[in-house]
Amino acid sequence: MASPPRPHPLARARSAIWADRAVQALWDGGVTAKPPLEPEFLWSIGSRGFDSEDEHAGRSEAEVEDFRTRLDRLCTSLRTEAKLSALGHTMAYGQLTSAIRKRHALGRIWRESPELATTEIAPPILIVGQMRTGTTRIHRLIAADPRHTGTRFCNSHYPVPAKPDLRPLKAGAALAIARRINPWLDTLHPFGATRIDEEIGWLAAALSPATFEAQWHIPEFVRWSEARDPGPVYAEFARILRTDAATMGDEALPRAIKCPQFSEDLPALLAQFPEARVVVTHRDSQAVLDSSVSLIASQMAFQSGQADLATIQAEWGRKLALREKRIEQALSEFEGHVARVEFEALGADWRREIIRIYAALEIEQLPAALAEIEREYERSNTGAHREHRSQIARFAEA
Repeated sequence: MASPPRPHPLARARSAIWADRAVQALWDGGVTAKPPLEPEFLWSIGSRGFDSEDEHAGRSEAEVEDFRTRLDRLCTSLRTEAKLSALGHTMAYGQLTSAIRKRHALGRIWRESPELATTEIAPPILIVGQMRTGTTRIHRLIAADPRHTGTRFCNSHYPVPAKPDLRPLKAGAALAIARRINPWLDTLHPFGATRIDEEIGWLAAALSPATFEAQWHIPEFVRWSEARDPGPVYAEFARILRTDAATMGDEALPRAIKCPQFSEDLPALLAQFPEARVVVTHRDSQAVLDSSVSLIASQMAFQSGQADLATIQAEWGRKLALREKRIEQALSEFEGHVARVEFEALGADWRREIIRIYAALEIEQLPAALAEIEREYERSNTGAHREHRSQIARFAEA
């Protein structure tokens, strides 16, 4: 179904406006209390039903402290900087209590089955680059090769394995709600409950800024996080990846993984997977900024009462420059296989680019694999995300 017109980057859907008003009315009428975004309160909700040992299982004390410190810093930024709407406040409460709950649930699994966190896996293929540079397309094309694997959207956002596996149903329901709140969601990124997708949910579970800075204005937390060693975040990320590989039974297959946050934290990721192969995406910087601002604005519009387009543009201009610098610094010290791909070249001839990438990574090119990759290309080439360029063009004309 086609999305409604999007007249401005900060446009809000009627459903988002109604949801915001409904939540505020519940608070104003005393029907339910506005939950405080205080670490102690959130911890009491998120850790309910778990043992205290679950916070520590499989983790060093420094990693335990890192999560607690990140939670404290993030909550401070949310209270003092974010200017959240009622809906945004509710979403922040839900995401942070969920992160604490996942933290404990994973710890419980590692306490009961510690071998899962240290499962031997094939060296992954890292898709590294700025957001909006074709990382999703490259990621899904490489993961479509039957000799490789990828992470399902539902596994990323619900990393705790369980039997029966109801995560696809939970993810499908969550996406249905998200599409009601933001009907332009699929024009920004093609989603599917079981589609291969980025591991941003695993980073969020460790309180990396990756998902949060795309929703809320939290500059103090972002700057603090940029200056902090992300090692504890990627130690948790690696444990989740190894656990997911063990429970999905694909530990012998190289997994294509991607998230734009990798470009900021590449040394920490490579420290966990030193034998990884790396694919780096590139695109014209202005096009990247325009597309990134459109995505961020769409998420912030309904979560902040005072979202400002000029502020978003300035922040993401700074952010993209920082990430570009960090990518090149990290790769200058990396001695493994690296392939680079240009966004426009990929769009012009994806087969040529995939063949070139495989050659650079020294992956054998098989006709059967190329056929599977072509099927993924045809699937992705008809998605709603193709509307996004038209949206950006209309914004520029307005």
